[in-house]
Amino acid sequence: MFKHILILSSICTFAFGQNVFTNTADKAKIELAKQKMYGGQYLAAVNSLEEITKTSPNDANVYYYMANCNHMLNKIDKAKENLAKSISLNPKKAASHFLLGKILQKEEKYDEAIAEFNLCISNGKVDKEDAQDASVFVTQCNTAKKLVASPVDVEIVNMAEVNSKYDDKNPCMTADGSLLVFTTRRPGASGAGLTDDNGDGKYFEDVYIAMIDTAIHKFANPHSVPGSVNTSAHDACTSISPDGKQIFLYKNDINDKMSRGGDVFVSKINNGKWKTPEQFGKPVASTYWEGGACISPDGKRLFFTSERKGGLGGSDIWMIEKIGKKEWGEPKNLGAPINSVYDEGGMFLAPDGKTLFFCSNGPNSIGSYDIFKTVLENGKWSEPMNLGYPINSAAKEGQLTISANGKTAYFSSERAGGMGECDIYMINLKDYAILEKDNKLKINDGLSILKGTVRDGYEGYGVAEVEIIISDANGTQVASTNTNENGEYFLTLKGGASYKIDVKKKGFQDISETFELKLGAKETVTLEKGYLLKK
Repeated sequence: MFKHILILSSICTFAFGQNVFTNTADKAKIELAKQKMYGGQYLAAVNSLEEITKTSPNDANVYYYMANCNHMLNKIDKAKENLAKSISLNPKKAASHFLLGKILQKEEKYDEAIAEFNLCISNGKVDKEDAQDASVFVTQCNTAKKLVASPVDVEIVNMAEVNSKYDDKNPCMTADGSLLVFTTRRPGASGAGLTDDNGDGKYFEDVYIAMIDTAIHKFANPHSVPGSVNTSAHDACTSISPDGKQIFLYKNDINDKMSRGGDVFVSKINNGKWKTPEQFGKPVASTYWEGGACISPDGKRLFFTSERKGGLGGSDIWMIEKIGKKEWGEPKNLGAPINSVYDEGGMFLAPDGKTLFFCSNGPNSIGSYDIFKTVLENGKWSEPMNLGYPINSAAKEGQLTISANGKTAYFSSERAGGMGECDIYMINLKDYAILEKDNKLKINDGLSILKGTVRDGYEGYGVAEVEIIISDANGTQVASTNTNENGEYFLTLKGGASYKIDVKKKGFQDISETFELKLGAKETVTLEKGYLLKK
């Protein structure tokens, strides 16, 4: 789902140079091929470029453009072959060395990659901006060498029970760890085997779901999400709400005016089936690209990615806060140090409501997109921390999701050795306290879940907008939320502690009681408490 804004724009600006055509018809053909490439139609572009080589076999730019397309199609050997031809025809072509550097970086050949990037930097015809882009990748290579030398203490396992030989990515998990939703490009659910022939030729994206098998502690039987989520076009999930009631989706269908250009949609569950996704609408929706969203456990904050004006780079992370029953406030850019002149996205707010994981392709990544975390403290977000190697690699990593107890996380990666181009991986966090600011294990570092339904004591129906207030043993308020349209509430709290709950709704009698919320040793504890309101 991530757009290669930085990489593609950089390598394309390098590409201007003199074309050597044997006939004028090829001039028009290459312009059409370039338009296809810039539009993401890499398969169609490379086919057109191959035809051009028959009549213009000595143009370095043509082979460079072919290499770029094959690189985006993940045909790396073919891309390297194209680059070798381009460099042989024009050894001083900076764009070819730049792209070769990116490929070598992905292959973890960091010193060789640095050498190629330095050829770009030292090229007298490269402008300042292009030289800066090459410098970013040199920094990434040096970052990689440093992080690889000091790996974090985690075990990473390919989720063979979920993955396929096709693209599998964007894992999204409920707070209790019972349900996993992800995006796949296997032969489609609603797509009926349709492929994106104008794009990369692969099957269209669909949203799949898998339930945890508690006997083996693994997700089992992945299948198309039941209901009306998947269509004959691309459908990609970006998060599931912590309570498992809403799936946030990214849709970009040229034949659908509501999603054309890229926008955020949401599907809600009803009687075990997911309803037709609806555009989230304003203030998230705009005339610019929006790439996905996630919601806080208490339902009061929503984070989303957008390229709208007012950002720091291409794709930034924005936030809105609830100000009424169905109203949201104006979008606020999270600003520095989270957002940068590079691309940020793929965010996930942990069940603790304060730790935000996101992806960025800036200088502090190992290569392409890496996963970072930042913690909200005293109203400010901390300096983003790279999660380290081997969680991050020279390949592109996608979003991370984590259970409430902080013991298991899942993320997607295009690293070598997987079952498909992109796979979903599990991280065993027993020795890595990923939710702690210093990553050090504490005696009690897990969360548990409190949920339930508040009903009218006479009619029996769920009551919406009931205020739920949670206080600790000292009387300090630690959490609050409001019931949804069905009278349901959901909160994540530190396990192994005593709390007081206050249930308030105008026109009804207040309810208060104390309770113990246990902490599970292996699985997330869920305490369900229902209440009947009386007038």
